[in-house]
Amino acid sequence: MYAQRQGMYDINQIPQTDPQSTTMQWHQSYHADSGVQSGATSHAHSMSNRSRGAEPEPMATSDELDPERLLYEWETNYGHGYTPQQVDAMSHQLNETRSQRVRAAMFPETISTAATPDAAIPSTQFDPGHPTAVQRLSEPSLMLKHAVINLINYQDDADLATRCIPELIRLLNDEDQVVVSQAANMVHQLSKKDASRHAIMNSPPMVAAVINAMHQSNDLETIRCAAGTLHNLSQHGVGLLSIFKSGGIPALVRLLQHPVEAVLFYAITTLHNLLLHQEGSKDAVKQAGGLQKMVALLNRSNVKFLAITTDCLQILAYGNPESKTDIYQCGAIEPLITILRDAKYEKLLWTTSRVLKVLSVDGNCKSAIVKLGGMQALGDHLDHQSQRLVQNCLWTLRNLSDAATKQDNLENLLNKLVMMLRNPDRSVVTCAAGVLSNLTCNNSHNKSIVVQCAGIETLVKVILANDGPDKADITEPAVCALRHLTSRHQLAEKAQNEVREKYGLPVLVKLLQSPTNRWPIIKAVIGLIRNLALCPLNHAPLREYGALPRLVELLQRAYQDISQRRINNQGPVPILHDGISMDDIIEGTVGALHQLARDKHNRVSMIRSQQAPIPIFVELIYVYQNNDNILRVTTAVLCELSQEKEGAELIEQQNATQAITELLHSQNEAIATYAAAILFRMSEDKPGDYRKRLSVELSSNLSRGDPGMEWVGDPTASFHDEGMWGATPSSSHHRNPQTPVSGHYDHPPLDFGGDLPDLGPNIGDHMGAMDTAHPMGGQQWYDSDL
Repeated sequence: MYAQRQGMYDINQIPQTDPQSTTMQWHQSYHADSGVQSGATSHAHSMSNRSRGAEPEPMATSDELDPERLLYEWETNYGHGYTPQQVDAMSHQLNETRSQRVRAAMFPETISTAATPDAAIPSTQFDPGHPTAVQRLSEPSLMLKHAVINLINYQDDADLATRCIPELIRLLNDEDQVVVSQAANMVHQLSKKDASRHAIMNSPPMVAAVINAMHQSNDLETIRCAAGTLHNLSQHGVGLLSIFKSGGIPALVRLLQHPVEAVLFYAITTLHNLLLHQEGSKDAVKQAGGLQKMVALLNRSNVKFLAITTDCLQILAYGNPESKTDIYQCGAIEPLITILRDAKYEKLLWTTSRVLKVLSVDGNCKSAIVKLGGMQALGDHLDHQSQRLVQNCLWTLRNLSDAATKQDNLENLLNKLVMMLRNPDRSVVTCAAGVLSNLTCNNSHNKSIVVQCAGIETLVKVILANDGPDKADITEPAVCALRHLTSRHQLAEKAQNEVREKYGLPVLVKLLQSPTNRWPIIKAVIGLIRNLALCPLNHAPLREYGALPRLVELLQRAYQDISQRRINNQGPVPILHDGISMDDIIEGTVGALHQLARDKHNRVSMIRSQQAPIPIFVELIYVYQNNDNILRVTTAVLCELSQEKEGAELIEQQNATQAITELLHSQNEAIATYAAAILFRMSEDKPGDYRKRLSVELSSNLSRGDPGMEWVGDPTASFHDEGMWGATPSSSHHRNPQTPVSGHYDHPPLDFGGDLPDLGPNIGDHMGAMDTAHPMGGQQWYDSDL
């Protein structure tokens, strides 16, 4: 049939002859090789894809040319085994079941499950990996259907709640407690659904009735349902406002003493939501006595309950000194530290660290936290996996560190802080360096511990990696920590040498030369260089890296400001730049130059320098007649420079003899001793009579503690200058042992102050951060050990 429609003969009309005899007849008619006998290829190249030399195709047999066999194979390959009648039946069935397929895809619940297998709806999907158009529409159709159903139900719930509210208000105010309990339970159930919850919260009388029932009833179930209703309403801003305006906070605060755990949870979570999102809630909670009741709850064991309670305390204490004082007076510090020491729940540890962080800026709280072991408890969590917990612990430690300089048993904390200096997080390194700077202030034991755990090398690497102008927040505390570690402890000399060995000297001099650096970091570097100059091996490298001219330049800048103040007749008001007094810069630079001048090459370099520092030194004697600290370092550096004949001559040329002679009468014995040494060296080339008179005068002025002492030789030969910035030279001949040592090297460590910002995500849908203050608290790093 198919062949006839194509203009071809039917296969049954082909003549039935023997294939073998036909081939032999053709061979007899043509003498050329047909390719059948020889196996050669005889067809055209354009009609074959066989390559030359390939095996010949086998000759068809009589069975393969059977017409019935050919018809069967055609039907098998192209008809998929279906007869035309079956194809027509399938097409009819697909057309008849189109609506059923759509219904089954979009509305499967309308299809009867009792259908027989014969009535099964055929599938039109041939490839499992490619869904049909109806199948692709099924999922969005179901979503649309469910949305419509939910919308209808939502409207029904809202209408039902709106109609029931007046009656429920009446029932909640009924005298029968059984009726009130049933009404409270019904309202609680309605508050669990979104539509009816909105209807309740938009009805102030309804909210007031719930609060009144919770306050007046003694029935546990009524109180539980009413508190649960308020908890559900507090998930929305409108509900929080309704609770606040209806006087719900005092009622909720009273529930904080309830014996039922569920009621306590509803009360604390609702109050927490109010504190987070409702303006005016903080004052209302404090006025209702909520803070004291929350502190009393810190001894409970439920970690999730404690996490919310501690966060409430943090919100109440932040930015409010009175709340901090109340928390301290209620005895909250000890249970908070106990939680921090014993708890394992990360959210509880995090919220507790936030409370301690806020409390750590209050003086009383700070002392109590340190005294009760807060430093050690916080340090135990510095290697915790939670970064937000680590950050808060670091900030808290930074706040506490200025009050913990005398604390013992901090070896583990110091070791962890040194390790944290290698952290890639910039804020972590900043805090760790700041804590180390304070804990090593005036504490020789802590200094030795840090040096022993590779603290010098690590701090130098921090400075090398952060020497840019925008990295001062890291560089400044690191330099301060190095300044503390390089003086006044058993390993100080080791630390001074290690700074040089770890290539720290070039970057320190570079920090002095940078015009963009602020004065706090410049002051810290000056103090560090002064300490490094205590080691003779550092004298030559510091000179080679250009420390001398840079120190003199800074001295000139500071002195110019002082001179300008004198010209403008501004009196004794100190000049401050970035919170740094120029008097401190003068004292620091002169002290550093004094230590460097102990080296002969440095002395010669300073004397012959074009910057001419000697005239400035002499001017300082006149300007700072009432400042013993500056007079002491100034006379000390002049004493060193006067060892060179050229230096002594330059000092005399500045008409300094009279001013220095007057210093012999100074009450500060160090100043008087240095002045005597300068005058003695200046008189070496003077006539004998002059030297004799000077010797008598020196003896009469410097032997105040020992009238029978006779002056002989260089006055500085009898004492050894320990080289501490602010230290007084000690001499058995010239110093009264009862005379207090004057100086400024024992400054208090840095008190950062100010509430700090939160450094982590919220602990859930209802826990957030309210902190917005500047993280540095407006303080600087310079106020520490020199």
